[in-house]
Amino acid sequence: MNPDSLLLYKLMILYTLSRVNFPLTNGQLTVFILEKGYTNYFNIQQVISQLLDDNFISVHTIRNSSLYRITETGSETLRLFDHMISQGIKDDIESYLKDNKYELREEVSTPADYYQIKKGEFGAHLSVIERSTPIIDLTLVVTTEEEASKICNNWKDKCSDVYSYLMSSLLEDI
Repeated sequence: MNPDSLLLYKLMILYTLSRVNFPLTNGQLTVFILEKGYTNYFNIQQVISQLLDDNFISVHTIRNSSLYRITETGSETLRLFDHMISQGIKDDIESYLKDNKYELREEVSTPADYYQIKKGEFGAHLSVIERSTPIIDLTLVVTTEEEASKICNNWKDKCSDVYSYLMSSLLEDI
């Protein structure tokens, strides 16, 4: 990969992350670039790795998902080199984000992770985040890793039902 292409791919990822106020997964960053045919999967992964090494982006891993955000250093670098991204590429990124914003946000707004507390005890930590504010932050303690994993796997599909139930139950007059 030539150095100019490498720089462009880095700037594209920084630009994409700068245009959203929530983290994006590796898959979300990758699918856009692959769909548009800008480069291949391996080049994208190399670029992401280099951006992490240079502290231009940060990563937070929840279970199998890596969530990326642009750092202040990345934002400053983007400001300096923004002119190197063509308007056509910026328009493609803006269009992708506009068309997929709800799905992109939805994917990262219901984090669920589990951890071992001690032998025979696991905590399933579940959240619903709306506009960067947690509206549910719940930890359930269970006895097996399988239970904790199942709770986390079901959280995305069931969280709105759980939220509705909790609100109506807790707000009802006794």
